[in-house]
Amino acid sequence: MTTTRKLGGRARKAVLLVHILTAAAWLGIDLGLGILVVVALSTSDAGTAGVAIQAVDIFAIWPMFGASIACMISGVVLGVTSKYGLVKYWWVAIKLVVNVGMSLLIAFALRPGMAEAARIGERMMAGDPTAVLPGNLMGPVIVAPALLLFAYFLSVFKPWGRTRRSAQPVKRQRRDLVGAV
Repeated sequence: MTTTRKLGGRARKAVLLVHILTAAAWLGIDLGLGILVVVALSTSDAGTAGVAIQAVDIFAIWPMFGASIACMISGVVLGVTSKYGLVKYWWVAIKLVVNVGMSLLIAFALRPGMAEAARIGERMMAGDPTAVLPGNLMGPVIVAPALLLFAYFLSVFKPWGRTRRSAQPVKRQRRDLVGAV
């Protein structure tokens, strides 16, 4: 049987605060990225579109990746030091998979795509009439906040219970009037 090493009250609250703040920062950066992408795709001014898409490359990628990693580390610390564990409960395991998956997507899919879009933005600002932003920029803007809100939902409602049954059966108590007498 494994034992869970628990954090003290203040340490746990500090790690929980870091986890909540980094998750909020991640969502905020993601929403900022969405605003910049919508501006870049919806404006008819090539200069505005170029500036907006370059700002995405500068502003969003590394801060978002940093927030995702800090959120993941603080979440792992909370999981390892609490009764929930990392894979004891479905909601924790799913949050971990979502966090790891999104962090990898930021590093290996979003970053190169936004770097290419920023180069197109430079061409747009220089007046190149052939420079057109790719149409696939809206996907991450929709999917990422939805996944983050799903992770928030999991944190609050903690659905689905344990990933596997306990080796020791749980002694059930009667909850009817006969059991109360």
